[in-house]
Amino acid sequence: MTEGGGDHTDSSQWSDPSQAVVEAIAEAEEIPTKQLRPPTYESLHAAVDPEALDLLFAPRADGTPRPGGQVSFPFCGYDVTIERNGSITLEKSD
Repeated sequence: MTEGGGDHTDSSQWSDPSQAVVEAIAEAEEIPTKQLRPPTYESLHAAVDPEALDLLFAPRADGTPRPGGQVSFPFCGYDVTIERNGSITLEKSD
């Protein structure tokens, strides 16, 4: 899907943002998720700490949701933006 000139995935049923990013990039590249790996593609670890990314959007220790927000980083030739609502936007990097 395209939004603002980039690919957009609404992953409202995702469990881990790190996995959702890998799935969104694989979809944009039109390859199976398991093919998104070195040496052809960089590791997510090279761009961001996947565990920290998952914790950033995880509920607080008491179970309450975190307030809205977003995080952006470059990965596999895309500028990736993840919104608190689960949407992921990919913009091709220059």
